[in-house]
Amino acid sequence: MSATTTPAAIETRSIRRVYKSKPQDVVALHGVDLDVAPGEFFGLLGPNGAGKTTLIKILTTLLLPTAGTAHVFGFDVVDETKQIRRIMNMVTGGEQSGYGMLQVREQLWMFSQFYGLGAREGWRRVDELVDAVGLTDQRRQKVSTLSTGQRQKLNFARGLLNDPWIFFLDEPTLGLDVAAARAVRELVLEWKAAVQGRTVLLTTHYMAEADELCERIAIVDHGRILAIGSPTELKHRVQAESIFRLELDRLDSGAGAVARLPGVVSATTASGDGEGAGDERQTVELNIVLRDDGALGEVVSALGGLGSHILGLRKSEPTLEDVFVELVGRGFEENGLEAGSGSQADKRQGASAATATQPEAADRDEVA
Repeated sequence: MSATTTPAAIETRSIRRVYKSKPQDVVALHGVDLDVAPGEFFGLLGPNGAGKTTLIKILTTLLLPTAGTAHVFGFDVVDETKQIRRIMNMVTGGEQSGYGMLQVREQLWMFSQFYGLGAREGWRRVDELVDAVGLTDQRRQKVSTLSTGQRQKLNFARGLLNDPWIFFLDEPTLGLDVAAARAVRELVLEWKAAVQGRTVLLTTHYMAEADELCERIAIVDHGRILAIGSPTELKHRVQAESIFRLELDRLDSGAGAVARLPGVVSATTASGDGEGAGDERQTVELNIVLRDDGALGEVVSALGGLGSHILGLRKSEPTLEDVFVELVGRGFEENGLEAGSGSQADKRQGASAATATQPEAADRDEVA
């Protein structure tokens, strides 16, 4: 698969999804336009009920759009579901796909048959992925006895059995401890880096996870995309200037002299007691706002000319959470469940999503 010869990994135009409900219908998606390039690690951030899971279900052929068009690597989600199911897979957080009575290898082999692999090829892929996800010691262990982190590694192995071109991850580290979540992230990055053009679409509530993994992020709320960009670009929307805090041994001229330097928007001080190696001295905290990072060099030089020595320097940067709150106006926890998802059980459709890669494996909703 070559990223230079393939169409967009994801392309949606005016996608709309309406759930029939009483007393009035629920509009989960309001004309969403989205483009994801082959090989991109793309994130969707939004509160519960924003429409993220609805969009993923449409892209994975589990749900029909009410209106608009959507294509995955050029295949139409309505008319070419078989082709899409062969090149995609999906893993969700907390999914319980398969049978607890089976051993790890047995469960993966069962799914390899769902995906249409031959018996010999299926066992080869199973053993390859068991080693790749770090379940070698558990390969003959019953699934019901696995820890939460081990079970999610198993889900990833299942999701990679058909060697997908595009991997949909719906809150894949939900409920995992720090070590298990880190292992899952490393696994995804290693898989993606192994072959050019492999694409990942991630939804997550963990801002640091999105910041670490995603090349671009779309922030979604009430079925609409509010902003798209790299993490850096999105943060720049919240804080255009560069803010630094400097600790100085002295500042005889005061903050006013610094504020008059080129590129400095403002400068303020707050004095405090310094702690040296057994000596007592006054230090000065200087907070400066610059038009851009490039002005810092001139400020440092000017401070040296004024007889000040810099003891510490720290840049204050906005986070993705700052961006999210700025755009959405609330946090993740301040809304209900995904529109149309019913309950937490709907988040655990891993088995349905998994078997959806084989032709006619999943039932699909009628157009609302």
